Amino acid sequence: MSNSRGLPAFWLKEHGLGQLLAPIGLLYGLIMRRRRQRYLEGRLPSLRLPIPVVVVGNIFVGGTGKTPLVIWLVEAARQLGYNPGVILRGYGGSSAGPVCVSHDSDPLMVGDEAVLIAQRAKCAVAIGKKRVAAAQLLIDTVSPDIIISDDGLQHYALGRDVEIAVIDGERGLGNRRCLPAGPLREPPDRLKGVDLVIANGPSVPESQGQFNLRTGALAPLVKEPNKAVPVSGDRVHAVAGIGNPQRFFNTLTQLGFDVIPHCFSDHHAFQPHDLQFEDNLAIVMTEKDAVKCRTFAPNNSWTLPVTAEPDSATKTQLMALLASLQEK
Repeated sequence: MSNSRGLPAFWLKEHGLGQLLAPIGLLYGLIMRRRRQRYLEGRLPSLRLPIPVVVVGNIFVGGTGKTPLVIWLVEAARQLGYNPGVILRGYGGSSAGPVCVSHDSDPLMVGDEAVLIAQRAKCAVAIGKKRVAAAQLLIDTVSPDIIISDDGLQHYALGRDVEIAVIDGERGLGNRRCLPAGPLREPPDRLKGVDLVIANGPSVPESQGQFNLRTGALAPLVKEPNKAVPVSGDRVHAVAGIGNPQRFFNTLTQLGFDVIPHCFSDHHAFQPHDLQFEDNLAIVMTEKDAVKCRTFAPNNSWTLPVTAEPDSATKTQLMALLASLQEK
């Protein structure tokens, strides 16, 4: 019983199984709350870097749309005169890091999100299981004056100046229970301790801001596609190995495509056979998946770029948070 390949359906609503696992979820939440408190009290080491650190994360397991917002924040930081660098874990990659990432790095080694950020944000990027080490690598090699961490809200060994939590506006906090009874890494009240809670899509009770994902024109994965770009009304194979593939399928449907969905697990290591279908219909995939498929994608393969667009009030809040760090 799962939702969008791998996410248990009972995590998203009240269900008997979630209630059965609730005591374990309460214990997990208590452990996570006490762990954070030990960091705050200095009983566990947390390193403060010589430059400001902004953490963009969530308490919900799986994708909430953090990466597009991180890319937006990189550009916003540049507008304020910063030289930003981005760090992340490098999920889906084989390297424990720390290692710097470029636009042509191997996503199977450093992770798909890291390569996507390097390509889209065109800034210094480093991955590492230990975020402090990844940040220090950037400081030692390219001298950024602000670090933006994609994920890592629970990585308390890295001190931070600003915390931004992203919530999927469609799924909210699910059944509001902690693992394994629900989808939460920490109890819901953890959101009271962050600087800003932003919903990706519809607003939710916990959010103080909101952004949408604006779609761009379909882009080919190969230099010379053998067919014209798909248009509204066409039937397409939609391929997604992300945290919430249904959001991607819904977007294509809203754009007028007749979607044949193909779900894969988040950070799936795509192989050529994953993209082999018996017909000649176009294949459309997310940008995150495309970075792993460019070397073997069929000629009629396309990617749908998305860009985070905060509303006016949220943009003002985000710019104010970044500007406040210039005073430190």
